[in-house]
Amino acid sequence: MKITDIKATTVAMPLEAPIRHANGAHWGRFIRTIIEVETDEGITGLGEMGGGGESAENAFKGLKQYLVGHDPFQLEAMYWKICNPTASLYNNRTQLHAALEFACMDIIGKKTGIRACDLLGGALREAVPFASYLFFRYANEQTGKGGEETADEMVRHAKELVAEHGFTTHKLKAGVFAPEHEVEVFRALANAFPNHKVRIDPNAAWSVEESIRIGQSIEDLNNDYFEDPTFGLEGMRRVKSRIRIPTSTNTVVVNFEQLASCIRNEAIDVILLDTTFWGGLRQAWKASVICEKFQIGVAVHSSGELGVQLATMLHLGAAVPNLSFAADAHYHHLTDDIIAGGKMKYKDGCIQVPTGPGLGVELDRDKLNHYAEYYKQTGGYTYDRDPQRPDWYSVLPEKRWAKLRSK
Repeated sequence: MKITDIKATTVAMPLEAPIRHANGAHWGRFIRTIIEVETDEGITGLGEMGGGGESAENAFKGLKQYLVGHDPFQLEAMYWKICNPTASLYNNRTQLHAALEFACMDIIGKKTGIRACDLLGGALREAVPFASYLFFRYANEQTGKGGEETADEMVRHAKELVAEHGFTTHKLKAGVFAPEHEVEVFRALANAFPNHKVRIDPNAAWSVEESIRIGQSIEDLNNDYFEDPTFGLEGMRRVKSRIRIPTSTNTVVVNFEQLASCIRNEAIDVILLDTTFWGGLRQAWKASVICEKFQIGVAVHSSGELGVQLATMLHLGAAVPNLSFAADAHYHHLTDDIIAGGKMKYKDGCIQVPTGPGLGVELDRDKLNHYAEYYKQTGGYTYDRDPQRPDWYSVLPEKRWAKLRSK
């Protein structure tokens, strides 16, 4: 079997409401690039990458010279073709490779009749638990959603999600308002769900000293972990040494060299594995094996995915033996999806692992075309800008926080 073509399509997927984070906002939509890898046997594999537009699509076109004629079963050779460490000094192709590896694993599964998780050793679970992903959101007048800022508003939003999806773990995305307010909101969530787990993630917006103070102040809660309160392996190591709740990261351990340093220095307790950031489903699974041997907890991270990448997360979650925590997903913030059958469903806070071969999902061609056209109409946006604060920049922690709206 040989690869004959690679097609890239940028889509924009509307969100229920714009979601805010420490560095800016998602402006009411996610921008994603959907990949189709075609073969001479008529089997097409699907992939997905965050971001998009002409530059992303041209990047995939540029990789055709490496991959047309390549056997999609030869995954390790493809990794070295695209992500050779020396070449990567000049061209960081990690996320491009991830989308292509997704597609090739999809092809292999469709050819052999087995699922992607079976290519990783088989499924240890058939459903993956997820946390609610709670953001401070701007209001969306069209959907009637969003506008959460206060503790009462966030608790009400969380209760709606529990009633609809059955979540028993709650993650608050912080770093938007002053820490005291966010701790108040976080504590209100924990008190509203005394039998549930909670976690807070300010996207590394706090200093080491602020992180230690906040971490110590929430030690009495039923914490899963304290995610990326500050930036850097050394900063996280210092925080970890002074608090009594587990720490976790998705920002400073996203490759194997960083993982080795983290283990050697006992810097962070839990590693959040992202199938895109790590460079593919196989790469994230390899990292989970290393963590399992060193007795380090793992969880599955979310990067704003649609159904294709969500499928990779489910296959990863199915195959990882040391999946200690509920996975993250922005998925319930989406208004739709580009996969056949529509959005995947939560049941008791879990999503079933796809049962079909490969990734187990297929494109809804009409939806793909519709949201590709929607992208052309709306365009992209800049992740580290906030449309309602045009003069604001994320510069220093003590200067970056938004003010609560006036009552």
